[in-house]
Amino acid sequence: MNAKHKRTLASIFHEPVRSDVKWNDVEKLLKALGAEISEGRGSRVRVALKGVRAVFHCPHPQKVTDKGALKSVKRFLITAGVKK
Repeated sequence: MNAKHKRTLASIFHEPVRSDVKWNDVEKLLKALGAEISEGRGSRVRVALKGVRAVFHCPHPQKVTDKGALKSVKRFLITAGVKK
């Protein structure tokens, strides 16, 4: 995991929830952690990491992840055993 991935991870775990995290950075972090990512129907993205599966909605047309989705990603990472 490089420095940018670490900053993205810190942004996901930041309290209060941030509103400036780009979805593209979240996907890159998930890949760096070893997650399998596949496209679902519409703008859904399926993610599997350490036996934990989740489906997220890729934001469009904006590039920034909304606060609710960021909370879901944080819960997913915690469940998968990822710590900041």
